[in-house]
Amino acid sequence: MALHATADVERIEAPVSWKAYLLCAFSSLGGIYFGYDSGYINGVNGIADWVDIIDPGHTTLTASHSSLIVSILSAGTFFGAVIAGDVAEWIGRKWTVICGCVIYAIGIVIQMLTGIGGNALGIIAAGRLIAGIGVGFESAIVILYMSEICPKKVRGALVACYQFCVTIGLMLASCVVYGTERRGDSGSYRIPIAIQFIWAIVLGVGLLFLPESPRYFVKKGQTEKARQALCLVRDQPRDSQYVEAELAEIIANEEYERNIIPDAGWFGSWKNCFRGSLWVQKSNLRRTILGTSLQMMQQWTGVNFIFYFSTTFLQSTGAISDTFLTSMIFTIVNVFSTPVSFYTVEKFGRRSLLIYGALGMLVCQFIVAIIGVTVGFNHTHLDAGGNTIANNISAVNAQVALIAIYIFFFASTWGPGAWILIGEIFPIPIRSRGVALSTASNWLWNTIIAVITPYMVGSDPGEANMRSSVFFVWGSLCTACFVYAYFLVPETKGLSLEQVDQMMEECTPRTSPKWRPHSTFAREKGMVAPEQGEVEQIA
Repeated sequence: MALHATADVERIEAPVSWKAYLLCAFSSLGGIYFGYDSGYINGVNGIADWVDIIDPGHTTLTASHSSLIVSILSAGTFFGAVIAGDVAEWIGRKWTVICGCVIYAIGIVIQMLTGIGGNALGIIAAGRLIAGIGVGFESAIVILYMSEICPKKVRGALVACYQFCVTIGLMLASCVVYGTERRGDSGSYRIPIAIQFIWAIVLGVGLLFLPESPRYFVKKGQTEKARQALCLVRDQPRDSQYVEAELAEIIANEEYERNIIPDAGWFGSWKNCFRGSLWVQKSNLRRTILGTSLQMMQQWTGVNFIFYFSTTFLQSTGAISDTFLTSMIFTIVNVFSTPVSFYTVEKFGRRSLLIYGALGMLVCQFIVAIIGVTVGFNHTHLDAGGNTIANNISAVNAQVALIAIYIFFFASTWGPGAWILIGEIFPIPIRSRGVALSTASNWLWNTIIAVITPYMVGSDPGEANMRSSVFFVWGSLCTACFVYAYFLVPETKGLSLEQVDQMMEECTPRTSPKWRPHSTFAREKGMVAPEQGEVEQIA
């Protein structure tokens, strides 16, 4: 069937409809089970009944067991994300996420068996490993799917909804644990585990009714299916000129990229992610390094130290009376800060958010560390009843407030910003694998941080017992994030995925905010005559 291509860079996408908003918003619900599964373990690891079945006779989990239970999910997610890149190429974006929901549910069933005979530590580790594979499928491919179906004018805000749902998941996990931790029976930890089923069912069943990504169909050479999917996600009739123009642009871009990055089989497709020179802005290698390092830097901000270990860390300091409540407050701040990015990511752009977000975080981290080593968390004494209390309550409260401000900076900048960018920077031939590698990088560093952090702040023999000094580490890493964002992160605000391709070929990260689209791929491929503006082309 004929396609009507256009040379007008402003007419390659339909006006945004409410249906487009709702489709993308539903897809972002995958973030809830990512956030919930990451967050519930923070509180559960501090519950007395849980500690008793994992480490009988102890009042807190040993550093090695805490490290294993937390990090094993991230390890599974790392492998799940890598595998998902291939699966998304074989069966599509939508069905890959649905498969992830099934794997996730299997992991939950195994986790529910913890404490029912056998080796409790082995059971929870196995369950979280399998659930992690499902989270890996979801975290990699939902971002890819959303980036490919969202309208360019609001893509940043809609993909930021994914991070918002992650924060909701973290908050819900914290609230559930806060409500069950005093039960005094196995329900104190089984209820938080069981609730995970809700997220898998809602997302998996709901996706059955959503369309596949039109860009996936174009990559497979299925133009008519791509047209149908595009009509659905743009809420346009089949004969819409907007659909025609956008589809022509996607096809032209895919043909252009296919000439540069030919199909090379399974191994060659992965190898294509690393082709080109490190010193060439548009090279696949450069884009892959950008995507993987963005996710690495997001983990370097140290935010998961708060969401994984804040309860046990604050318990170990003895400076906070109700650590479960404090951890819940942190997650609530996270939730209400993230929607700020819905506006700022489209108003000020991705690059500015990452630069100023890193600056805000590093200032907060260093102040928390300085207060802690002078008058805060690190200075406690025993009261008449033998309870540990802080020498300076006001200083401790100031540290908690600054951690909350730090979370605000993360949630409104790096939290959504890194996820938005990895869905935008890869050309279509390597997009699924590029996003998968970037997501795997996030979970690799998530695993590393989850493994080493208990030893950094633990007080047992052979452990660092850094206490507040750990914030010097996070502050230094946030400084690296600031420098990284300034020199290496491009601006993609307001551009279609095909225009991002053009921008990355023609300018550097520091000049990218001034770049404007000047032509369409359809015109450059000869599908449009310059003097005519629009012409039919057989696809």
